[in-house]
Amino acid sequence: MSNVLSHKIAPAPMPAEINVVDLIDGYFTAYNSARLREICHLLSREVMQAGVTVAVSLSGAMTPAGFGVSVLAPLIRNGFIDWMISTGANLYHDLHYGLGMDLYASHPFVDDVKLRQEGRIRIYDIVFGYDVLLETDAFIRELLKAEPFQKRMGTAEFHYLLGKYIHAVEKQLGVKNPCLLSTAYECGVPIYTSSPGDSSIGMNVAALALEGSQLAIDPMLDVNETAAIAYASRESGIPDVEGKSAAVIIGGGSPKNFLLQTQPQIHEVLGLEERGHDYFIQITDARPDTGGLSGATPAEAVSWGKVDPEELPSTIVCYTDSTIALPIMTAYVMSQCAPRPLKRLYDRREELLDQMRMDYFAAKLRQPEQSTVSVAQTVTREAIEREPVIATYPCGTPIRNGRK
Repeated sequence: MSNVLSHKIAPAPMPAEINVVDLIDGYFTAYNSARLREICHLLSREVMQAGVTVAVSLSGAMTPAGFGVSVLAPLIRNGFIDWMISTGANLYHDLHYGLGMDLYASHPFVDDVKLRQEGRIRIYDIVFGYDVLLETDAFIRELLKAEPFQKRMGTAEFHYLLGKYIHAVEKQLGVKNPCLLSTAYECGVPIYTSSPGDSSIGMNVAALALEGSQLAIDPMLDVNETAAIAYASRESGIPDVEGKSAAVIIGGGSPKNFLLQTQPQIHEVLGLEERGHDYFIQITDARPDTGGLSGATPAEAVSWGKVDPEELPSTIVCYTDSTIALPIMTAYVMSQCAPRPLKRLYDRREELLDQMRMDYFAAKLRQPEQSTVSVAQTVTREAIEREPVIATYPCGTPIRNGRK
């Protein structure tokens, strides 16, 4: 019998009452429902186990729909997410819930001109007042004036501080269910943003810069920190348990690439081991044939060294709406897996970075010089030697035509 046959489809009438595990195992039989079933099995049986470091990338408007509070925060609290990369917009809209603001379920066929006249904002079928944005902006700007923010930092530290303060606000307001940033702060889960200027949070940071704020968000710090986390995932810290790395991708876009590029950073740029992530799970509606990163398959990622080629059976893509898949995946995992101890990777960032730095310098000593290095050195040296000496005024303005 062909090895492509796995198990017989044995349809049975659905009972009036059914739990999520029986629903998925018994009735998600083919097409993308089967891929979602396979993802649930892979997550519960292999990924959410001891020794696996789980990273989640998040794109699409997930937190406005409440998923930061209802789905992602419980996963973090139960030790099922060790670190994250999110769009800045998701973290901005997550703050609405931490501040006790109201967003409403509506429908996508409203009159947007009328909404604008009434001072309302629409995200497809979610509607909320324009004052939600203005009050969130005011909170962010006032908060970022505090002394702890007056320095250069990466996005993990920036979001940790945001989480610390929103956690305190939630307690003051009596918010019952903590938001994503607050929960990540409590649990020591670092959250990165690959494009910190591409959100209302970044817009407010930019506005404060006009007022002389010393806050400077440096995503280059994130490149090394995230690579250090992925690099350290090879060591589980548990006797006789192999360390592994899992990439769980919700949507696509820049967060997906920022998560996956940790592996090329390790081997291509730093010259350390080449292995790739052990698990690749993605929920997306993007097609692969357009060439965009959002739809790029795990097999394509192998060619970049982003995914371990020996682990392709542990890679699954489900083409569906993330708002459908994520709650189902969460319910399945929460019912099938015991909570894992928190890794608190935020607290270990410097330690992990120091280890990768030492290994990087050791690797540099063993690497032969690339031919392109001498070419670059020659070009830059010749450019400097040819650079004409131009007389200038004390302020630096060139002196034209020899006149003073």
